[in-house]
Amino acid sequence: MVKGENTNSVKSFNRVFWPLYILNGFQSVAYGAMIVLVVPLALIIWPNDPADIHALEMGIFYTALSWSGSFAGLLFGKLIDKYSRKKIIIVISLFRGFSMFLLGFAVYGGEDGTWWYFFIFITLFGFFAGGSWPAINSLSNDIVPRDHRSRFFGIYQIVLNTTNIIGWLVATYLVQIGLWRVFFWGIGLLILLGGLIFAINNEEPKRGIQQEELYHILQDESIEYDFQIDRETMRRTMLSRTNIVALIEGIFTCILMSSLNFLILNYVQNPPYNLAPFSIGVFMVIFGLTGGLVGQIFLSRVSDKIALKDPVRRLPIIVIAIIGGLVTFALFFFLPWVPLTPEQGKDIFFIMTIPTMWIMGALFFTSRSIFSLYIVNQSPVIQQINLPEAQGQIVSWNQFLEQFGRGIGPLLCGILLALTSTNYQITVMIVVLCIIPGVILWILAMNWFPIDRENIKIILAERAEILNNRKK
Repeated sequence: MVKGENTNSVKSFNRVFWPLYILNGFQSVAYGAMIVLVVPLALIIWPNDPADIHALEMGIFYTALSWSGSFAGLLFGKLIDKYSRKKIIIVISLFRGFSMFLLGFAVYGGEDGTWWYFFIFITLFGFFAGGSWPAINSLSNDIVPRDHRSRFFGIYQIVLNTTNIIGWLVATYLVQIGLWRVFFWGIGLLILLGGLIFAINNEEPKRGIQQEELYHILQDESIEYDFQIDRETMRRTMLSRTNIVALIEGIFTCILMSSLNFLILNYVQNPPYNLAPFSIGVFMVIFGLTGGLVGQIFLSRVSDKIALKDPVRRLPIIVIAIIGGLVTFALFFFLPWVPLTPEQGKDIFFIMTIPTMWIMGALFFTSRSIFSLYIVNQSPVIQQINLPEAQGQIVSWNQFLEQFGRGIGPLLCGILLALTSTNYQITVMIVVLCIIPGVILWILAMNWFPIDRENIKIILAERAEILNNRKK
């Protein structure tokens, strides 16, 4: 990042962030592949068994992927608030790149031995993922102006979602033609290349430079914002009621979100529907990517405009995003699906002639459009009620609980499917109840956010005075 750079436009912060877009895009390709390859990976590990027999083992597999990152994020959050975020991101890219590359050497059909091999390296990949999101939030707080935050997070999510779906397409296609090793070797090397591009092109930004209370004083190159969070300040700010709402709500929303993703992939890929993974990837591009673009380009701009005069308006938008996005996704399991043979499940043109697929596409488009409002508004809310020296830690707390919820989702689904004899509809009806606590908490937070935001402004004004006195 260019030290002390005054970022005044979408063009300028994109010029700073483009190496991170590339790096995290490659990492998103890998992560997307891990999610969509639920059934193909099971068949690589146990080629002589139907994939649905190992639903519990694969549920544990993806729980470890999520939980390793959530625990690691707590460590990374503290490091990000104290040390160079650039160096931390470079270390992350090294470990994630090598872990993907080494997966290409797994033994095909090794059953339990192969499962443990995948488990170790995907857990390592997930562990170092724990630092990516806190680092992005911390950097964006010091680079992106407040009235462009939803647009930034919208653009960032476009990169992640686009590359995520590319990962689905590339990984499923290569696995389908037997070149799964090539995928892991290639994406591992690309992540390492992305880390190198970032290391060459970026520098560390000055902390606090985008806070309106600190902006003018920090234009002086001799002045650094060097405050560190202590126990009392943590109690006053990071444990505010709005922060607690964001932390607790994340668990419930992510249980539901990860459950639906896990269930839909198992539901449509196994008999009697037999949709091939590559066919699902094409479907996601046609409907999911376009739906996400609508939300992340157009609706993010609307969010910034709505919140310009009063940031508390972001909270009802979050409520709408949770309810609308996840409920429309849950409706997938109640569509009149058409049974397909495995050969038909690979025929994309035949699949697109089925009316149910277009109904599913409309639901997926709507779900992705609406739910995209969640992330482009939640992150700016969290940034505004926390100090510059706590941005990494508060996001890592939030990530810890969200990843905890994501990890519970597949495990919970594996248990429920076993108990209900793979009745997907009953399972979905149980997990969809997780939406209720999050909605209630965000409604309550509408009364608390203005108080918590004013508390941060008062503290920053006091610190601006302290910094100003250092010049004398």
